[in-house]
Amino acid sequence: MAIGQVKDVERGEINDLGDLEKPLIEEENVVGYEKNDEGAAADSGSIWMVLLCTFVAVCGSFEFGSCVGYSAPTQSAIREDLNLSVAEFSMFGSILTIGAMIGAVTSGRIADLIGRKGAMRMAACFCVAGWLAVYFSKGALSLDVGRFSTGYGIGVFSFVVPIFIAEIAPKNLRGGLTTLNQLLIVTGASTAFLIGSVISWRALALTGLFPCVLLLIGLFFVPESPRWLAKVGHYKEFHIALRKLRGENADITKEAAEIQESIETLESLPKAKILELFQQKYIRSVIIGVGLMVFQQFGGINGIGFYASETFASVGPSSGKIGTIAYACIQVPITVVGAMLMDKSGRRPLIMVSAAGTFLGCFMAGTSFYLKAHDWLLGWVPVLAIGGVLFYIASFSIGMGAVPWVIMSEIFPINVKGVAGSLVVLVNWLGAWIVSFTFNFLVNWSSSGTFYVYSAFSLLTILFVAKFVPETKGKTLEEIEACINS
Repeated sequence: MAIGQVKDVERGEINDLGDLEKPLIEEENVVGYEKNDEGAAADSGSIWMVLLCTFVAVCGSFEFGSCVGYSAPTQSAIREDLNLSVAEFSMFGSILTIGAMIGAVTSGRIADLIGRKGAMRMAACFCVAGWLAVYFSKGALSLDVGRFSTGYGIGVFSFVVPIFIAEIAPKNLRGGLTTLNQLLIVTGASTAFLIGSVISWRALALTGLFPCVLLLIGLFFVPESPRWLAKVGHYKEFHIALRKLRGENADITKEAAEIQESIETLESLPKAKILELFQQKYIRSVIIGVGLMVFQQFGGINGIGFYASETFASVGPSSGKIGTIAYACIQVPITVVGAMLMDKSGRRPLIMVSAAGTFLGCFMAGTSFYLKAHDWLLGWVPVLAIGGVLFYIASFSIGMGAVPWVIMSEIFPINVKGVAGSLVVLVNWLGAWIVSFTFNFLVNWSSSGTFYVYSAFSLLTILFVAKFVPETKGKTLEEIEACINS
């Protein structure tokens, strides 16, 4: 999923540390550091505490994926059991994104106010309440309340999990550990797809509780983010937490001084307001960032992903389960491939090839429904539908899912990065809601037409990237800014 894969840390009030302004998917030559004292200390003993912290945090990432992947394998069963109309289930499927949008917008202040661990606890509680509401639902209202609650929880997780991991990890491990956030989101979605194909929708809702329980228990055994403790002036706790993470025998003096210096420097920068983004020196960056998110979402990812099982089943009774399982199996390996290609191929080629693949996938799926409507070549209909959707998902996972977020993290100057990230995330979630809510209505209008519309947006993506988006691979932020404004 677009949102599930690529929740970026470039959002909110606490996105103001130099170390955290890197994209989440990077290769070693981008985020690599010389192994220093704290890195050596991590290797010698405290690496287990860092790994424990990361494991606990990415339970939130897995929960994110579980929520996103829930609606696809359960659509027909929920509609049948609770007698939901198309509009009611569309609201249930899409209201997750409304909750997530609100959670993402408020997460920065929440994580600043109650800490990273406090924010994760709160998000887990919202998810637990939401899953229980879904499990005990007797009608559309309780379903929607539960889905909205889980949406709010994962909106907070989408921000605070990568922030927490980046803040507790030593420099030499930061790139790899933050990438786990994205991989666990995809893994959670794939797991929901697989399990949902063999158990009831109520039982699947209960499985969403396990990551939350693990996270809530695990948070008792891990320290708070040292950077947050330093930011709020808890210096004694700051040194204790850093010592736990780097080891009893590590010299943390240098790292502690660097953290405090970076916080003081960045807090001295003037706070940008959203209207400042529309000044001439920022407007091209805004067009690029917002445009990429619009094309990412209106290419149909959340409509196709949220309701994939029903799409497969509509071309043949046996296609639903086969397509759903295949969908789940390809997401994780393809996401890994995309991460590996990010800095080898460059941003522009990767996103253009990815968009070309999503065009072809949607065109194949649209053609299958067109053939079915006219009773032509019916033996090819399931092959084209399943193959088209799977090719679409594979192509999206390689580039369109992650690259827009990486580019967004690179094109905005540091003084407007937080507010610009908030605007871009808002546009992304809003687009996700529009697409996920309208998908079933569009399919009822014309199944083939729906996929042809999405394929047209993929073509427009290629043109937009070719015209407006610069290559950012291997360039400093200053070089990127000069290229955009030239």
